[in-house]
Amino acid sequence: METVQIITADGTALTAKKFTPTSTIKSVVVMPAAMGVKQNFYEPFAEFLAENGIAVLSFDYRGMGESIPTQYRNSLRGFDADILVWAEHDYNSALKTAKEWQPDVPLLIVGHSLGGQLPGLVPDNHLIDGMLTVGCGSGYWRDNSPQLKRFVWLMWYFLVPLYTRIWGYFPGKKMRKVGDLPKGVIYQWSRWCRSPEYFVEKDGSPMQTGHHKIHKPILCMSFTDDEMMSRRSIDSMHDYYSNARVERRYIHPKDVDARRIGHFGFFRPQFRNTLWQQALQWLTTAPQST
Repeated sequence: METVQIITADGTALTAKKFTPTSTIKSVVVMPAAMGVKQNFYEPFAEFLAENGIAVLSFDYRGMGESIPTQYRNSLRGFDADILVWAEHDYNSALKTAKEWQPDVPLLIVGHSLGGQLPGLVPDNHLIDGMLTVGCGSGYWRDNSPQLKRFVWLMWYFLVPLYTRIWGYFPGKKMRKVGDLPKGVIYQWSRWCRSPEYFVEKDGSPMQTGHHKIHKPILCMSFTDDEMMSRRSIDSMHDYYSNARVERRYIHPKDVDARRIGHFGFFRPQFRNTLWQQALQWLTTAPQST
């Protein structure tokens, strides 16, 4: 694993990591994170892919993980970013960096949650040859899982406005929810999660996204015990990819001899011989068949 720096089109420095196979490289994967998750969480899966001939580029969005500038390490107050900036600059720059790094192999996405939502907002999404989404669904609160729905209305309508106003950013670490997020990110995410369309402008009108521009294959891996995403939220998000060939696998933990998978479990090494093998098989076959 090699730590590198990505410089975005607007001059922002992001910390990224390259996982390079020692064998012949079959493809390159960009691995964008879920909301509030650091790229380090995905390292075991990235190493597994590299062991099997797939190069991986992971990165932290600006204001997250190792991409937080030194002066904002203790507080994100005053840090300027929103989700559209993450998509249009950070995610897009990661795609271009991966393509420049490995120009002769398919470029794939492994997108966890938010990482699978954003390709429709990425300007150069024509570079994508295939996508694996994991636990990816709409964040619209009424479509959340039943156990989450009981809490999120309080979060979006009360806690986010109150605490963000007080702290100047969302102090998720103190609340043990999501993690610290820049003010622009949490306000935009809150607006999206309060709308049935999810992707909306500041005035609440539906956003014109580019999900329909993606014509390549997508494998959606979701889980019956996901504590955040319901089947309805997962399906509504993948319906945005109207011109892609979407294969949907809705997996029960018993299907892989597990007690629990949840929203984050897929990336844990205990699934190396089950879920990871399913993902590897798809990543090494489906995109090349188009």
